[in-house]
Amino acid sequence: MPPPKDVVKIAIQMVGAIPQLIELQQTKPLASVLKDVCDTWSLSNPERYALQYADGRQTYITESNRRDIKNGSILRLTTSPDQEAEQLYIGIQSKNVDVKTDSLKKLASLSQDITFAQEFINRNGLKQIYSIVEEGNDTGEMLAHTLKAFTELMEHDFVSWENLSTVFVKKIMSYVTMNAVDASIQQLSLSILENMVPTSRVFFEAVRKEVTLDRLLTHLQATNAQLQLKAMALLIALLLSANDAERRELMDTLREKNIRQFIHKNIVHSSEPLGDEMAHYLYVLQSVSLNLCEHRMKMSMDPYSQEQRDLLQSLRQAAFESESEVSAGTFSTERRRSLCAKEFRKLGFMNNSNPAEDLRRAPPGLLALDNMVYFSRNTPNAYSRFVLENSSREDKHECPFARSSIQLTLILCEILHIGEPCSETAQAFYPMFFGQDHFFEELFCICIQLVNKTWKEMRATQEDFDKVMQVVREQITRTLSLKPTSLELFKTRVNALNYSEILKLRQTERLHQEETLAVPVLELREKLKPELLELIRQQRLLHLCEGTLFRKISSRRRQDKLWYCRLSPNHKVLHYGDVEEGVQSPPIESLPEKIPVADMKMLLVGKECPHTKEKSSGKQNKDVLELAFSIVHDVEEYCLNFIAPTRYEFCLWTDGLNVLLGKEMTSERTQTDLDVLLSMELKLRLLDLENISIPDEPPPIPKPPSNLNFCYDFSHAEQ
Repeated sequence: MPPPKDVVKIAIQMVGAIPQLIELQQTKPLASVLKDVCDTWSLSNPERYALQYADGRQTYITESNRRDIKNGSILRLTTSPDQEAEQLYIGIQSKNVDVKTDSLKKLASLSQDITFAQEFINRNGLKQIYSIVEEGNDTGEMLAHTLKAFTELMEHDFVSWENLSTVFVKKIMSYVTMNAVDASIQQLSLSILENMVPTSRVFFEAVRKEVTLDRLLTHLQATNAQLQLKAMALLIALLLSANDAERRELMDTLREKNIRQFIHKNIVHSSEPLGDEMAHYLYVLQSVSLNLCEHRMKMSMDPYSQEQRDLLQSLRQAAFESESEVSAGTFSTERRRSLCAKEFRKLGFMNNSNPAEDLRRAPPGLLALDNMVYFSRNTPNAYSRFVLENSSREDKHECPFARSSIQLTLILCEILHIGEPCSETAQAFYPMFFGQDHFFEELFCICIQLVNKTWKEMRATQEDFDKVMQVVREQITRTLSLKPTSLELFKTRVNALNYSEILKLRQTERLHQEETLAVPVLELREKLKPELLELIRQQRLLHLCEGTLFRKISSRRRQDKLWYCRLSPNHKVLHYGDVEEGVQSPPIESLPEKIPVADMKMLLVGKECPHTKEKSSGKQNKDVLELAFSIVHDVEEYCLNFIAPTRYEFCLWTDGLNVLLGKEMTSERTQTDLDVLLSMELKLRLLDLENISIPDEPPPIPKPPSNLNFCYDFSHAEQ
């Protein structure tokens, strides 16, 4: 007979004693449980003791987390957190260097536990840590343990980062700017500054002033991968905390320091694989850089601005310079105005008498004008060829340069998500972005020539403008999905994907769709579905058995802490636990926490998850909502919360968990995989019917014959 729900069977260890095997009554006060345990071992003062997990992070057991204890857990009787906090509070003030160092080392380890951290902070322990940093000149092991302990204590959010003293902050910044400091201390200092910068404008300005970009770039160019990562994290924190003007100034400085070339050569194309954290920072750097275009994108043209009118006139002069010079001295004002209007019409402006009106729409606003001017000045031959080539065509067949440029700029803004806030978890950046200065403008130059090429291939007229731009959008998105490593490679591939190739791709997709819509094929699909769905279920469970590395994300920042979760081979238990950076696939025995599948009640996703309700609901967290899911187990208050690293992992895990719960797989990936498998299976089964049209109705069955005399009689067969 299974034990009651409120009873768990556990083992309790103590150094030098025989372990106790007890049935823990979850309704019994923890103080009473401790008294019984201490009585068994003849220990007095049970209030001086506490229970903690023997494996993993060795978390202290409290009334709030005791329900997480599972059958078979191994606990250890140890000194209570308040006693430990008191001892370490005294130890870190010792005059004996060895005692002080050992106390700080133990403090750094125990501070990961929230119960201990609260006890230590309640004793004003942080003040002692401030003193060690502010008054000490040590830059060795003792300081490293001090900074590690400080980081772990602050992680629990009991104390605001804004409360840090100016002296403490200056000392931390000095460790980053000094040369003769151990790399581990510089890593911790960079991490502290990264956390500190977003919390206060004062801190942002102080760090920006003291920790120069030159110094940050020195760390970024270090061979130590962790130091490089922390330097990039602080750089990103500075960029995200800056206002628009400061952000632009920082990006200009980075451009002057050739940071792009360094990232492209030494990080993007490094021999070492790119970690998730660094990929995210590169995505943010790309996003921040592209979003510098947002201001011009949202600004309509001002017809009274002389500067903007001069830019507009420069387009006309660059294309029709010789004609303009001749006409300027020969014709009257009215004649010149008429000639200008004609030239603006040749340039492809819809409102040739007042071309500024074409640029009043925002987005793309003045960004379209900037792109046209950049194209005319940096590739004058291509610009002249585009305009003059279309000027010589019939009016209805000419490709309008200005109109195409305005629409193309809008398409590129949408594809590159310009004007959208940075995602908290995304890692998708374009390697070619870091291989080119003026990336957006150079991309435009390639794509506007693609528009002209596609226009000619389609033999388009003015009425086909929207169709041409749809094809161009498809050409760009299909090519970008291949992640070309340089703009030259992008140019080669996008030009190879001509209109006829797009038609072939569309026809293949359409034929595939038509094939799968025939009635007999639909019936066959339905018969094949159960078998293929079972195959998908097995694949999902296999993926859960292999496990996934998840990151812990707080409302304050992306966390460095990792944890791993995997399903046991017999599909009966979920194992999980914290792991160190660099661990790819930890063995199941190293994951101390467990959830029996039988105890799982339901799966929550998105806004229903408790850890998403704690976060703000702004745009910044939209991506987190799309990747969040939780397992409710035992009783509804207890949840294991996940933030999937990618949408793909989210789909596989939610599907797998639904299979374990005996429910239908509901992710979009299930439908995609099912379609792919059905398509392959149908093609294999229909190979013999290639080029034979399948009728919608089955052929009629002929009437039975009037007699069966034509049948062979085996009874008269020769012996």
